[in-house]
Amino acid sequence: MDIVGLPYDFWFGLAQTDEQLEPGDVAQPLGTEGLLYYVRFRHAGETEEPTWPDSEGHATIEAAVRSAEQRTPSQIIWA
Repeated sequence: MDIVGLPYDFWFGLAQTDEQLEPGDVAQPLGTEGLLYYVRFRHAGETEEPTWPDSEGHATIEAAVRSAEQRTPSQIIWA
């Protein structure tokens, strides 16, 4: 598992590309660092493949870490 930061709202962009947006849908605001942070379980650690997050976007790394820790049955050792 890892945390990735993207300079855009991944899920909004995907819905936009797939023409799945509902009227009034807006992208999630980026955090103060200009990123949204996502938890990634599948393809964790890969840098060659396009990123596919497994969580909603979080404005901070700390929020993404808390989300990851709530989703796992055992303690995570972050490197």
